[in-house]
Amino acid sequence: MAKLGVPKVNKKGPFVGPQTFMNVPYSTDFSSSQAVILGVPFDGGLHPTRIGSRTGPASIREHSQLVRPFQPPHATYNPLELLKVVDCGDADTTPSIIEESFAEIEEAASEIYKEEAIPIALGGDGNITLPLLRAASKTYSDLVVLHIDAHTDTYRGEGNQDYLRFNVATTFTRAAEESLIDVKSSLHIGARGPTNDSSVFDHTRDVGYGLINGTELFNAGLNNTAKKIVKTLEGRPVYLCFDMDFFDPSCAPGVCTPTWGGASSREGLELLQNLTGLNVVGADINTVSPPHDVSGMTAFLAATVGLEILSLICHSKGLVK
Repeated sequence: MAKLGVPKVNKKGPFVGPQTFMNVPYSTDFSSSQAVILGVPFDGGLHPTRIGSRTGPASIREHSQLVRPFQPPHATYNPLELLKVVDCGDADTTPSIIEESFAEIEEAASEIYKEEAIPIALGGDGNITLPLLRAASKTYSDLVVLHIDAHTDTYRGEGNQDYLRFNVATTFTRAAEESLIDVKSSLHIGARGPTNDSSVFDHTRDVGYGLINGTELFNAGLNNTAKKIVKTLEGRPVYLCFDMDFFDPSCAPGVCTPTWGGASSREGLELLQNLTGLNVVGADINTVSPPHDVSGMTAFLAATVGLEILSLICHSKGLVK
């Protein structure tokens, strides 16, 4: 007799498939899917104390088993079924090896875009967004970024060595230099807290980005800001980059760069829900660091963020009203 509440996942004869996000099928055939889960187990290896986001995808998948697909009253449908979501496993990366890993990440995402599906990447640190944007920009020439994070990741990053130019702090500086996105229509939301550079907000705006910092965000209200974002980016293909340190460490302790004064879990999830209307064509959820997590709570929350992003895609594709 089967155990109650324990579904048989990807069962084929006597074999059980790999653990996947929310038990969706494992597949590298994307022809019938509109969204694909892609693990990106990469970190740059530079953080002095918090190396660990390379194990983020596995932890998010593990704790996604706690997430249920229906979210009444705002989402009474199953996004996994509507989008025919599959999990294709992980990009073939080597942590701290930048050039080769970036090429692998870009290739993996490009394979998904070739089948007209949307990659939802599970990181991995903030480095992963750059190669993912390289892949997205080949399909969407007028791509814009919505970056929700406690940091702008738009430091200067000057120097000849790869690790100086390509790291978690320089992702969007490099994206602008490579003309991967429409910078002037792209937005950073929620930057706050101590930084290593007092001019980083000014530099972010000098590069051309729109920036709503944490003080401005909470003064205006997260839901009011979400509605403004939708109005601003309406009709544009949006790459959504969600760094888990946007949340306060009290609810998301297992991140690479925890920063006090962030959103509660309720506030952050409601912000995502109020982004309905955006045309999300790619996304990543990054910076989960399992060695620093508490009972998997950050990974569990990240998996819930993933479900909310899939719900946004259902709306953008006209699958729900």
